[in-house]
Amino acid sequence: MSSTTAQKAVATALVSILTITFVCVISCATTSSHQFSEPTFDWQTKSGQLMYRTSHTTLIGETLVRFSKTGEFELMVSKGPGITLLSLRQDATFAEVKGAFARQGWSGPVAQAPPQLHGWLGLRDQFIRAPDRKIVRYAAGNETFVFRF
Repeated sequence: MSSTTAQKAVATALVSILTITFVCVISCATTSSHQFSEPTFDWQTKSGQLMYRTSHTTLIGETLVRFSKTGEFELMVSKGPGITLLSLRQDATFAEVKGAFARQGWSGPVAQAPPQLHGWLGLRDQFIRAPDRKIVRYAAGNETFVFRF
């Protein structure tokens, strides 16, 4: 083997190792170790419908909302049985968003959330502030949320 071929082989191996290392580091950075509280009997649970609207999108789906007196919050939006469009878990400082409507999903400190999630992450306060309302309306930017329970 010539020295040029050997150098190419070493360079290729080095690039492969760096790529694998980079993917591992990025994966670790986006994987959360945050522990949310599990719902208990004293959490309030509501089920009904959500109409979500922006200038380009309208979504009507079934919704399940759960929240505690201490500020933990869960929201699930589905379309038909077994089709979860959005799943959101949030406490005072941290959130996790998953599902087809959330694209690749996101988790992290609420203060560092991407702009497109700000409306969704504002819902927690709406439910905690008015836990007994049958209709919850909330507008954030160009997004409108209307829940009917």
